[in-house]
Amino acid sequence: MPCLPEALRAGEQPLAAGETARTIELGERTVSYVLRRARRRTIGLTIDHRGLRVGAPPRATLREVESLILQHGEWVGRKLDEWRTRRHPEPLRIVDGVQLPLLGQPLTLRLALGNNRCVWNLQAYEKTLTLCLRSPADAPGMLEKALRESARSLFIERLADHAPRLGVDLPRLSLSAARTRWGSCSLRSGIRLNWRLIHFPLPVIDYVVVHELAHLHEMNHSARFWAIVSGACPNYQALRVELQRLGKTLPSLV
Repeated sequence: MPCLPEALRAGEQPLAAGETARTIELGERTVSYVLRRARRRTIGLTIDHRGLRVGAPPRATLREVESLILQHGEWVGRKLDEWRTRRHPEPLRIVDGVQLPLLGQPLTLRLALGNNRCVWNLQAYEKTLTLCLRSPADAPGMLEKALRESARSLFIERLADHAPRLGVDLPRLSLSAARTRWGSCSLRSGIRLNWRLIHFPLPVIDYVVVHELAHLHEMNHSARFWAIVSGACPNYQALRVELQRLGKTLPSLV
């Protein structure tokens, strides 16, 4: 059986409008990538669990796109290998007394019989979330629901705090559950934030919020964009590194 190119194997996500799947030879390896045409000024390369993805302005030629990939071929190969060998965190078994992070601090889960409701106690020395369950099988859904609701409330608060500082109107908020993407911004639909950010310390969450709000001024990652981010979040570079580190430790609910 012929070997499939890297990425774009079984389990890949379907292509969106404006995306095409292509391959390129990098030394002795055949690498698949997704090319997405969009309103942007430069060609950009990103690598995550889906593989190599390339964003390019409509005017960029395929030769220019692949010239950039070849120019960064060593980096592309290294990052693809890192994703292939990355170890995923052990799934979190939802049992009474198990702990998971909330805003970077331990949160203890308690399980009890009830009518599928959640009871928070964040004032005591040991912060707890009690899941009052009809059935143990309801625990994962109830836990995610509680964390999502907590995340939405916090994100609304942080957006309301930072939007005036950046001189933008308060955008519409929606939650995402992407595996690796922490936020996105659209001038039309507003800002999407990953609800799993609720596990991380508040300064890290604030960095992501500022990052997405800054896109309301600059829909790119130009020097002007980073200057806006730096103005509202001077230590953003250290927080970016911390976000990457914490992202590898996220609990998986089972």
